[in-house]
Amino acid sequence: MKKSQCFFLFILICSSGYSQNLDSLLTVARQTKNDSVKIRMFNKIAFSYIFNDTNKALKVIKEGKVLANEAQFHFGLTELTNTHGIYMDITGKSDSAGYYFEKALDMSRTHDFQIIESMCINNLGMYNWNRANYDKALDYFFQSLKMNEAIDDERSTASSLNNIGLIYQEMNLSEKALSYHKKALSVREKYNLENEQIASLNNIGINLKDLGRVDEAIITYKKGIALAKRKNNLIDYYKLLDNLANAYNVNGDLDLALQTYLKALDKPEGYESEQKSQLTTLNNIAALYNELNQPKTALRYAEKGFELVKKYPEIELISADLNLTTAESYYMLNDFKKARAKRQEFITLKDSIFSETNAVAIADLEIKYETEKKEREILVQRAELAENKLTIQQRDYQIYGLIALALILGLIGFLFYNQQKLKNKQLQKENELKDALIKIETQNRLQEQRLRISRDLHDNIGAQLTFIISSIDNLKYGFDIKDEKLTKKLETISQFASTTIYELRDTIWAMNKNEISLEDLQSRISNFIEKADTASDGVQFKFNSSTSKMEQVTFTSVEGMNMYRIIQEGINNALKYADAKNITVDFSVEQDDFVFKVSDDGKGFDVKNATLGNGINNMKKRAQDIGGLLTLLSDDNGTVLLLKLKNHI
Repeated sequence: MKKSQCFFLFILICSSGYSQNLDSLLTVARQTKNDSVKIRMFNKIAFSYIFNDTNKALKVIKEGKVLANEAQFHFGLTELTNTHGIYMDITGKSDSAGYYFEKALDMSRTHDFQIIESMCINNLGMYNWNRANYDKALDYFFQSLKMNEAIDDERSTASSLNNIGLIYQEMNLSEKALSYHKKALSVREKYNLENEQIASLNNIGINLKDLGRVDEAIITYKKGIALAKRKNNLIDYYKLLDNLANAYNVNGDLDLALQTYLKALDKPEGYESEQKSQLTTLNNIAALYNELNQPKTALRYAEKGFELVKKYPEIELISADLNLTTAESYYMLNDFKKARAKRQEFITLKDSIFSETNAVAIADLEIKYETEKKEREILVQRAELAENKLTIQQRDYQIYGLIALALILGLIGFLFYNQQKLKNKQLQKENELKDALIKIETQNRLQEQRLRISRDLHDNIGAQLTFIISSIDNLKYGFDIKDEKLTKKLETISQFASTTIYELRDTIWAMNKNEISLEDLQSRISNFIEKADTASDGVQFKFNSSTSKMEQVTFTSVEGMNMYRIIQEGINNALKYADAKNITVDFSVEQDDFVFKVSDDGKGFDVKNATLGNGINNMKKRAQDIGGLLTLLSDDNGTVLLLKLKNHI
């Protein structure tokens, strides 16, 4: 179950079956004379409005709180305060939502309303979970678990145990997650909560697979599928089928995996809301058909995936692997132009994922930093107000007091002033220390995210590509293949996979660094030129650098990666199209600008009238993203590619 779905699960339970006309009910509520009944009705009506008319929901909440205050009905006021928090979270005002949940929790504890206290604790747990504050979320869920145990409500502990397991699952602590999901399943089996058992079995299977216990995961998924089918729980039934297919795939049972994936796709009408989740399944099916040497069938399923992306543009970023699978199919069919285009789309999407993930993380950290900065400014203002108040007091004593008393007060004032000064200095030092700690924390989090993403790229995509190369080598050396066409085709696929690995390593190189120095960039480009020189007969390469301030200059990882890709594409274009004998790469400084130049002595082309391909357009887009200026000059004497970065020294 997704976090956004489980956050308000208890609301749906409260409001399901509430089918009367809400406006009519509101009129009845206002005419009711019993205050406690009236306020409880206001709370239920507000719940129902939250999901279809948030403006009316807020009006009902505010009206109910006024009535509860006037009637001194604390239970109703506490309920409405909790509902106010839910309204704030649904409408995107997350800070206010946290405030109202905390306030409702405090009120419920003050008046010993244990039912509302349990709801508030659960809400705060979900609230922090949705914001990746896993430690706080765990704390609230453990509080909920202790409350249920204290009142001997064993049945309700299943939900808390399940939530704790899901948090550990998010933190990749699979052993701990498995332990709590098993405890939740045990309680749900004891009280015959069969639909909840299905969710527990799915979670247990996921963690068993992550721990490498794939056979146990398969048994668990099958048990969940049988129960879901018996309970006619089709949503969880198809989710379990998809997970079972993944387990078969990991185990190497390709035929079983393919059959199960196809079965997971075969949903009856009325399940359109689940379509977005089918993208991964379609990619897995296409990849399996490629392995079974059926690229045309693979393309048919890949096309269904791309139709989903057109229908739901928000899932485009997760379609990168589908582009790679499609490129493999086109290579198998000898359609190299389409294969290269799909490979380029894969690289572009992966770069976008890298940029957007880090942008979101940085934005979150900057918001936190700005909030703490404002808090420090308030503290400084308070200190200044205290100091001004003391100064005014000293002046009053000097005007109206005796000279002797004024001298004494002046001395006391001086002592207080010095003490306040010391406090201000201490406060300033504490603020400086907080700034330093925030910066360190920010850098550590960014580095952790880079490492996590790079590990995922290396372990998942890198391993798959290596497997492809190894499989092709085994085919070539294990079988006496006399068909030159087939041999050439296998070599082409192997070269494509190897090239993709090199490009993937370049991306990982950039992601693993907080910043990239000019020296790092030059070294990387020098290595690329050496490889190009080795692979290209009859072409001489030169690499010139006149950057004396090299040690003082650094770039962000995004800037460094884009510059490297532009220079790499420029060299590749010169090798492919120019028929050049000499290719030169120059790094130079003009005033405060960096200039990167790739030039050749080839045949050139008409820049104004030529149709520019994806490569040149991609270079221009990359230059624009990092604030650079890209210029392309060409005539009969050769071609020059200029990239200028302003104010980088």
